Amino acid sequence: MSGWSTHTGLAVALDRENVDTDQLIPARFMSTPRSEGYGDFLLHDLRKDSDGNPVPDFPLYKVPNASILISRRNFGSGSSREAAVYALVDFGIRVVIAPSFGDIFASNSVNNGLLPARVSEADVDAVIAKLADGPQEVSVDLTDRTIRLGNTTLDFTLDDVWQQKLINGWDDIDLTQNHKQAIAAFRAQHVQGTPWAIPVQQTNFRSAGRETGSQ
Repeated sequence: MSGWSTHTGLAVALDRENVDTDQLIPARFMSTPRSEGYGDFLLHDLRKDSDGNPVPDFPLYKVPNASILISRRNFGSGSSREAAVYALVDFGIRVVIAPSFGDIFASNSVNNGLLPARVSEADVDAVIAKLADGPQEVSVDLTDRTIRLGNTTLDFTLDDVWQQKLINGWDDIDLTQNHKQAIAAFRAQHVQGTPWAIPVQQTNFRSAGRETGSQ
């Protein structure tokens, strides 16, 4: 996963509360191999009718090249399916701006390079109002945690560790590996202080049993 610190792209407003993970990607599509891409499944049952035809006035069709999505509170609530994040990323979305997110969805987002930028309700109102005039570019800076739309600058909230992971392109394993020297030093000190607590390498009991039986 590639890290990033700034992103500029067209923004689209999805003026809905409680967009849950089943809306982001209906469960029936989750058996599809990820290698085939999940982008076409994003918000499938909202942006397509029962025959699979596009709903022309759905926001994502009005700004087909959008990479920044603005929505309302409780975005990504519901089940913990990581496929909801896959659908957004494969569609081309790199930033979701909302007042609040489902906890697991937000964590999954960061592990896949997608920024869950949390702003106030008032800021969402202001951005959605500006986008009513048509597509506009929005710039996001992870370093100073700001969002810029025209002459408007907004601050967003992001956990410090999540900021580090996104900038460096790290998942949870990469984050742990970054502390491997400190982990090794702690282990060495712990072994010295409590040698009885560290398992000693054992003989392979199956091999030992065969050897005993052969005597």
